[in-house]
Order: sequence, then C-alpha cells, then structure tokens
Amino acid sequence: MMVFACISIVLLLVDSHMRILPLVRTAAATVLYPLQMAALLPRDAIYGAGDYFSTLSSLEKQVRELKRQQILNSQALQQAQLQSAENAQLRRLFDARQQLPVKSMLAEVLYDARDFNSRKIILDRGTRNDVALGLPVIDNQGVVGQVTRVFPFTSEVTLLSDKEQAIPVQLLRNGLRSVAYGRGKSGNLELRFTAPNADIQVGDIVVTSGLDGVYPAGLAVARVSQVENSAGGSFGGVICQPLAGITNNTQLLILMSTPEMPARPPEEEPRALRKHNNKMAPIKDVPKEGAEGQPAAAPTGAPGLIPVMPKPAPAAAATAATPGTTPAATPNAAATPAVPAAQAPAANKPKEPAR
Repeated sequence: MMVFACISIVLLLVDSHMRILPLVRTAAATVLYPLQMAALLPRDAIYGAGDYFSTLSSLEKQVRELKRQQILNSQALQQAQLQSAENAQLRRLFDARQQLPVKSMLAEVLYDARDFNSRKIILDRGTRNDVALGLPVIDNQGVVGQVTRVFPFTSEVTLLSDKEQAIPVQLLRNGLRSVAYGRGKSGNLELRFTAPNADIQVGDIVVTSGLDGVYPAGLAVARVSQVENSAGGSFGGVICQPLAGITNNTQLLILMSTPEMPARPPEEEPRALRKHNNKMAPIKDVPKEGAEGQPAAAPTGAPGLIPVMPKPAPAAAATAATPGTTPAATPNAAATPAVPAAQAPAANKPKEPAR
C-alpha cells in the first residue's frame, strides 16, 4: 500500500508539472469504456425494470381514469341528447297547444299499465289537477287516447290501439265517415264495417269527425296502411297505423274540455195509451132518410145487437108508433152506443104515443 501510495504521489507531481498524463488518461478511458458499460448493465437492468413496472402501473391508472371519464361523458352526452329530444318535443307540443281550440294541460308519462293485455299508460296528473274521466289525450302528431280512470295524483289513459277503444273518424281526402277500433298488441287500428267498394286508398289520412262530442274535429288519428277489398264479403278490411307517438313520447297534452255540441231537441211527451175494449165494436149503418125527410126506421131482427130506443120526445114533436114496427130512430139515437139484444125492449111490442 505504501508503494502504491508513493507511486500515486509521484504521478501527481509529474502530471502537475509536465502535463503528460492526459494522453494516458484518454487512452485508458477509451480502453476501459466497454468494461464500464458491461459493469453498468446490471444496474441499468434493475433501473429499467423498476421504471417499466412503475410506468405500467401509472398507465393502467390513466386507462382506468380515462374509461371512467368516458363513461361519465357518455352519460352526459346521452342526458344532453335526451334533454334535447324532450325540448324539441316540448316545443312541438307548445306549438300544437297554441293551435288547439280548447284549453290543454301538459302531462308526463310515468309508466305503462301492469296489465300486459291492455294498452294503457299512467300520467302524473290527477283530480287535484282537475283531470276528469273521458278527457282526450293528444300529442303534436295526433290523438293518443282517452282518460278512463282518475286518481288524486295520477290518471290512467287507454290508448287508441286498445281493443276496447273506438273513435269516430273520417277520411281527410273525401270525408268518408267510419269508426276506428283498436287491435290490441299489434298497435294498429281497424276501420270496420266499410263497404267493399268504399273510396279508401293506402296513404289516406284519417282524422276525428267530432260526432262523439269527446274529440275535437280535425285531429289526426292514423294513416291507412292496408286495404282489403273482398268481392265476396259484405264488408272490407282497412288497417291503419296511428300517427301519434304512442310508444315513444314522454310528454303529452290533456284536453281539459270537450267540444261544445248543439243542444239536443226536447224529448216528446209520452202519449197516453187509450184503453180499448178487447171486443170488436159493431159497424153502425148510417140511417137513410125517408120520403118526408125523417130518418128511416131502424132495422129489426139484427143478430145479436140492436140500437137503444130513444127517450120519449115532447108532446109537440111526438109521433105515434105503429103496431108491429119499431119507432123511427132519431139522429141522437144513431150516435147512441149499442147494447145486447137481451137488454133491449121487444121490437114488436106497440108503444103508446106520448102525452
């Protein structure tokens, strides 16, 4: 150690005065560089492995954060699109509301009815909002249905496509009137009892006729999608597709009043039934006038019925009765009802003249 220390001191002194060791140092560094790099390989490998794993962990965290941010952005985008669609729908509803002739109220669809076989929806308006039975429900495109059940905070609407729903309609093109019935799960309407040769074409628009006093006239209902004319049948089949967004709208309009209909004519008073005798009344012969202007004598021997004898006249107008004949019938006697022959006096008995 002392020897090497002395050699080092000598080299330091020589280098400081003669400046000859830089060349030796450069040559030694050049020769030893590969050895230095080989000696540093384990250290670099250890540092590289640490950096790799740390970088991988940080990248995984960044990926998870980006995925979470993407999900949030997607939800925000969907919410924005939904709000945009609702705003557009509300604008259309408000535009349609201004054109309606009656007062209307905005309502939101909460959920569908629990009965799978029926076509009904539940709205967030009830009796506390002055909703009553029978009020029509529409959207900006046409008729949706009718309020069929009302609760304090909600109301039930039966859609036009329900089997128990019917609405009087007419074709916009030619004014042909009919009645549209729902077809249930298919979601379509059917015009029943139409003549096979009726002027109905595919694409015709069907509107309300207003004859029921519930729906205002002129509201769009459906578009004709299929016409079946059977020459052998009595009626033709017409299938219509509803125009209203029955299954995709969440905002609807409730018409708060029905159209005013003209007053019905007063009912006729019931006529009193006349009490008729079950027996057939006799046919009375009109008395014929005699030669002197007096009524002819009543016939005798009528089978079953004879006229009632008149009361005695005053002395000034009395006439004598001839034996064997009945006295002459007076005009009052012609209007007197008939009685059975058993109750009438004998026709062949002579009567004394009145005094």
